[in-house]
Amino acid sequence: MLRLPAFEYHRPQTVEEAARLLDGFGDQALAIAGGTDVVPNMKHGLFEPAQVISLRGLPELRGIHVRGAELVLGAGETLASVAAHPMVRLHAASLAEAAGLVAGPQLRNMGTLGGNVCLDTRCTYYNQTRFWRQALGYCLKKDGDTCHVTRVGRKCVAAHSADTPPALMTLGASADFVSARGERSIPIADLFIADGIWNTVRRPDEILVRVRVPLPPEGTRTAFRKVRQRNAIDFPLLNMALACELDPEERVRSIRLVVSALGSRPRMVSGLDEVATGRTLSDEVVEAVAGKAHQQCRPLTNIIVDPEWRRAMVPVHVSRMLRGLTTPAAAA
Repeated sequence: MLRLPAFEYHRPQTVEEAARLLDGFGDQALAIAGGTDVVPNMKHGLFEPAQVISLRGLPELRGIHVRGAELVLGAGETLASVAAHPMVRLHAASLAEAAGLVAGPQLRNMGTLGGNVCLDTRCTYYNQTRFWRQALGYCLKKDGDTCHVTRVGRKCVAAHSADTPPALMTLGASADFVSARGERSIPIADLFIADGIWNTVRRPDEILVRVRVPLPPEGTRTAFRKVRQRNAIDFPLLNMALACELDPEERVRSIRLVVSALGSRPRMVSGLDEVATGRTLSDEVVEAVAGKAHQQCRPLTNIIVDPEWRRAMVPVHVSRMLRGLTTPAAAA
């Protein structure tokens, strides 16, 4: 039986109090919201905090509403509520789709938007029991000095496995963080870095309070795709999000595509404007965009499924997303 390590549990009543606790306990503290990923990792000995600070129930982390020209989502909202909320489905359909594909319904009822944005990276050599990892000699990310994926260097390449960040990146969203030092806002597109050990610019003492999504221009259509071994529970082998603004003649005004679960951070595919802007989504344009994504995505063996197959799936699903944008349902 896997057991939780011993820790002291705190239930602050406000974000300010939670931030003070995180600051006071330093690297001995860990904040927890839904706990759907943190608790299993604690049982595996990946996280061993002496102090656990609950964020569940903090009023400042709740609520979904339109404020001015933004859709504002509390970081403590469950993934189930994000997926089902009418304002999210209206203004950020790809985010609703992504939230609705995280794990299974039980975990979506507990897991939060903030927890998914800040999700720890995953690797076949890392997300194992302590006994398993000890037998291997541990790994660079936890207790060891070797990356078993690359076998060279001092860089961890554990995979980014959260579903909502790719959608948020294509929607131009920002994340608001609070700490004892104050508050700061970071565009989701700038939040992630290519370091599998700590793959965001978020400081350990910061709490994600809310996510803000600009209301999309008229003519914007979005899509999200997820590839996994089973269509329930499993983490992604590949996921991708798309936001495309079309003019009244169905020509592309702007296009943003993010592919994730292949490396330590989500990847914004570059060079799409030069092959798509000002043109309709013809077969030629679809193939050109899919080709750009295929060229730029090169998965590593940090997940057990064949990386070449995962790479081959990139243009397949990009093409399906783009063709889906021109269907009557997408245009409605």
